[in-house]
Amino acid sequence: MKYKRILLKLSGEALSGDKGNGIDPEILATLSHEIQDLVTAGVEVAVVVGGGNIHRGVAGTTIGMDRTTSDHMGMLATLINSLALQDSLERLGVYTRVLSAISMDEICEPYIRRKAVRHLEKKRVIIFAAGTGNPYFTTDTAAALRANEIDAEVILKATKVDGIYDKDPMKFDDAKKFEKLDYIDVLNKGIKVMDSTAVTLCMDNGIKIIVFNVFEKGNIGRVVQGEQVGTTVSK
Repeated sequence: MKYKRILLKLSGEALSGDKGNGIDPEILATLSHEIQDLVTAGVEVAVVVGGGNIHRGVAGTTIGMDRTTSDHMGMLATLINSLALQDSLERLGVYTRVLSAISMDEICEPYIRRKAVRHLEKKRVIIFAAGTGNPYFTTDTAAALRANEIDAEVILKATKVDGIYDKDPMKFDDAKKFEKLDYIDVLNKGIKVMDSTAVTLCMDNGIKIIVFNVFEKGNIGRVVQGEQVGTTVSK
């Protein structure tokens, strides 16, 4: 394996599949098996899961909700997804810990950086829930922040498309796919693969981002092995 310690960023929509909302058990099982394969190969795995399949903070404001309240609801949605992923992994025999940025002692552990690193060293999969614990920050930013804190070598950004394009490949047949991009190109071109705060945080600390299609079976393993899959964002 090319990478020893990775952070996998899963969107809430990825868990819902074609349903658009909720959690698809087949997709959850497939993702769990791929994560299990990484752990078996000796890779230390951390996961950040979004909550868009249940509630998206920004979307709540469009119907008049207070942004802070809506974001807090989104954080709770990420915890639901995190617990679902934990259950799925543990049914495969993978030791897992959910660490939340919001204290919920009866359900999961609070996020403490040293404990998170120790869990990784013991080959436990850690799932970061509740984003950064603050409103106005996305789970992409949480992924960049946690990746820096645990010294992850790379962020695997799992999406529904097979990389970054110059325009929407679902709408334009002549969309051009990039194999490699510089952080500054992503920022200057306004590419919405991750929010600008997350990209800037990765740029400042030299953490590579790989954007790939999570629905193609085996892609996670191929990326970690160092194969050219999707689009790599680096310096």
